Amino acid sequence: MGMIQTQGSVLRKNRRDKMNFKKTIGMMVVLMLALALMVSGCGPSDSKGTEYPKKPIEFVVPGGAGGGWDLTIRTVEKVLKDTKLVPVPMPIINKPGGGGAVTLAHIQKEKGNDKIVTVYSPPLLLINLNGSTEYSYKDTTPLAKLIEDYGAFVVAKDSKYGSIKEVMDALKEDPKSIKIGGNSAVGSMDHIQFLLVAKAAGVKNLKEIDYVSFQDNAGAAQLLGGHVHLLSTGLGDVKALLDSGDLRALASTAKERVGEGVLADIPTCIEQGVDTIFINWRGLFGVPEMPEYAQKYWGETLAKMVETPEWAEACKRNGWTPAYADAEEFETFLDENNEKYKKILEEIDMLGK
Repeated sequence: MGMIQTQGSVLRKNRRDKMNFKKTIGMMVVLMLALALMVSGCGPSDSKGTEYPKKPIEFVVPGGAGGGWDLTIRTVEKVLKDTKLVPVPMPIINKPGGGGAVTLAHIQKEKGNDKIVTVYSPPLLLINLNGSTEYSYKDTTPLAKLIEDYGAFVVAKDSKYGSIKEVMDALKEDPKSIKIGGNSAVGSMDHIQFLLVAKAAGVKNLKEIDYVSFQDNAGAAQLLGGHVHLLSTGLGDVKALLDSGDLRALASTAKERVGEGVLADIPTCIEQGVDTIFINWRGLFGVPEMPEYAQKYWGETLAKMVETPEWAEACKRNGWTPAYADAEEFETFLDENNEKYKKILEEIDMLGK
């Protein structure tokens, strides 16, 4: 009887061991599948557990086609597509107006949307500081700073002005003698960068200088048509017209010469005795309260993008200085620059009330 009980116990123990073995194997399979999913690089999931992104992402440009914002986000879209970092379409939509204020107002209505990304630069701060809009960078979700560009002052190929010094000398004699054009609003970037250079050159009565804003990025066409004498813009924005010889660049606001080819031939303001620089940073933003999973996705994706040879080549081609900063660093940068721009506007009496 005792022998039968012992054999039964052994049988039961063997069955338990087999069951435990099967459970262990099952757990190992689950762990291996989870690891495989992690390694496969699947994007983060939204609140419903759906992989992001599954639908097209709208790339919204706050200005017209052909401007600096347009060039930047189109370049980002191309690199992300060419490198297959983003698996969905990224249609580009232009919403110009108000020096970026129209798009800024638009994204307030899209609060929490995970399918909109936009691009901005100093005007995002300036249009709030100068009183053009109640909204500011605080009403966006910063994703990453990507590049630093520089201002350029260009004239038609047959212009009588051969240097930025000649322009400043003329303005010292008569601030109304030269009409300045720009693609940003009055009191925003293209206007401010020119006034800063004029101030550094010793020009008085800065408020009397005629500045004409072209919100549809028609500044270059207006310059070619003789409607303004000089265009204040970004280096990369007019590269094609400099390459063709239709425009000539008098100076850039960089600390030293940048880029290659025709861009590298442009003297800086500093070289011509005007001791000032102006940096035109550009970065990407989401709408207010963009979901955390979307912020995480874009943070990781853009960090990968800026390490690609395709991005490096695009920066070199456009005369951009790579200046990547993640979302946290970008927010700190924006806070610091907001204070800096505030002082600039106070200095030239253009701070909004």
